[in-house]
Amino acid sequence: MNYKLLIEYDGTKYNGWQKQGNTTNTIQGKIEDVLARMQGHEVEVHGAGRTDAGVHAKEQVANVHLDGGRTAEEIRVYLNKYLPEDIGILDVSEVPGRFHSRLNAVEKIYSYHLAFGEQKHVFERKFITFLEEKPDVEKMKQAALYLEGEHDFRSFCANKRMKKTTVRKLYAVTFREYGDELFIEYRGEGFLYNMVRIMTGTLIEVGQGKRSPKEIESILRGRDRSLAGPTAPARGLTLLKVIYPQ
Repeated sequence: MNYKLLIEYDGTKYNGWQKQGNTTNTIQGKIEDVLARMQGHEVEVHGAGRTDAGVHAKEQVANVHLDGGRTAEEIRVYLNKYLPEDIGILDVSEVPGRFHSRLNAVEKIYSYHLAFGEQKHVFERKFITFLEEKPDVEKMKQAALYLEGEHDFRSFCANKRMKKTTVRKLYAVTFREYGDELFIEYRGEGFLYNMVRIMTGTLIEVGQGKRSPKEIESILRGRDRSLAGPTAPARGLTLLKVIYPQ
């Protein structure tokens, strides 16, 4: 039977979502270990997105094929009982056998959290990137307009050996300000390796006056990672939601 998992996690101490041969400290690996204990044999969990080391998720989606014998709710309870406290299973539901969390996803929403000034934000510090001074948010908004739409985002991809297409659709970039905090939300059909963090790093440079908003056009045309800004720290990035066809 195929089950859809809705997962939240604090990615601070993990080496990302994807299971790797040189470490067992991944979100996927932790979930597979618990499910393997429950099933009595190895299982493979398929995630909707491979969040980087240190990146968080409020609603990551995964699917896994399991033997019968337990209800979806019993699986959720079992997982939450044995998973570390910084990984939680929000929901488990039975889905059609052909459902695949990554291949069937049509949209993903990420949020990047910035704060500026002297306040420490002690209880949120693991989820915020701090800037010494407030950037020019209006210029950042102007720059973000050039990113929206369908483009070749090779300049915003950290994988220099990327052989597949780097064309993606970015539906919207929105900004929300609350006092000394700024949230940048990215909605798109899918994202390249480090794409959101590189876009954020570039927008921050625009806000700091190091680049003009219009420079985004030439960065996109150049199709060269060295043209874009730095990769913003992982700690400020959270996967908010993965959307599927109704």
